[in-house]
Amino acid sequence: MGDIAKGALGGAWSLLVGWVLPTALNLAVLTTTLLPGLRTIPPFEHAAGLAEGRGALAFLTASLMLGLVLNALQNPLYRILEGYLLWPSVVYEYGCRRHQAIRRCLTDRLLLMRLERRAADANLTAIDGADLTLLRHSPHLARHRKLDQRSTVTRRALLQERLARYPVGDGHLAPTRLGNAIRRFEVYGHDRYQLDSQLLWNELTATAPEQARRQVDTARASVDFFVCLLYGHLAVLLAAGVTLTSAAIGSPAAATTAVVLAALVPVWYRCAVRATDEWAAAVRALVNVGRHPLAASLGLDIPKELAAERTMWSLVSWLPRIPYHEHAAALDQYRRSPAPTGDDTTEGAVRPTARR
Repeated sequence: MGDIAKGALGGAWSLLVGWVLPTALNLAVLTTTLLPGLRTIPPFEHAAGLAEGRGALAFLTASLMLGLVLNALQNPLYRILEGYLLWPSVVYEYGCRRHQAIRRCLTDRLLLMRLERRAADANLTAIDGADLTLLRHSPHLARHRKLDQRSTVTRRALLQERLARYPVGDGHLAPTRLGNAIRRFEVYGHDRYQLDSQLLWNELTATAPEQARRQVDTARASVDFFVCLLYGHLAVLLAAGVTLTSAAIGSPAAATTAVVLAALVPVWYRCAVRATDEWAAAVRALVNVGRHPLAASLGLDIPKELAAERTMWSLVSWLPRIPYHEHAAALDQYRRSPAPTGDDTTEGAVRPTARR
């Protein structure tokens, strides 16, 4: 049934699941727990009067309209959580340094566990032995030593999963967990093929297979759901604060609601971070299988050598970013010969005489 609904709704499925549904959930919490205490405040009193007698219709209309507004604002909403918008430079730099240390710690822990397994099998080189000694005496790994020594295959896989949520290279680090989890697949195409998937996103999605595009939309809807739920909880928390300071009636319900929602906000944030795993896999598949039809649509042939392909995509990524330069002529070696048109095939043929 889920696949049938997705096929019937098309692109609206991501909008409904990602933004309208969590908005409806937040409105349900607001109307059932806080609206009685907010009726004494003029704006909410007027809204309650308008909805009187047609609650279901008003609820559905409000959910749809607010969901559409949040969907239109998704870019700045994401940028705030990623750490790119409204973050002071000092806090931004601190967050980047903190996540740089976390990623380095995860990398060293996994390397230490791998070297210790090799040492147990007597399969260490001299360089590996020196690295093992250095890591064993590293102060930033001391508090993880006992736990890592008892680690299982599952725990190592979980550590690798956490490390995989970071982008390659310190220059791509963001100050938040969600920012790094999203940044890792934003730079995937550039790291593997020198293909700037962010710059060529419209071209890539326009030519990629339909199944690959659908996977990206479906995977992103899960992240949208938790992001919208998080922002909705913050809005309901604000309404609970207004209730507690302005109304005596309903204050216990407002206090309980505020405590529960405050505890759920970090939960939804962690869920959004974890949901990016499927989104990252979908974007990775889109880049891997979509670059061939993208090259064909641009009139290019992908070289057999990976290094040559990286050079080609680097040149392609320059074209929409900077004004034309004569260095762009280096793309000529990758361009296809123009296909013959109908006029070319009939150029030497005798044209039939028009009948009178």
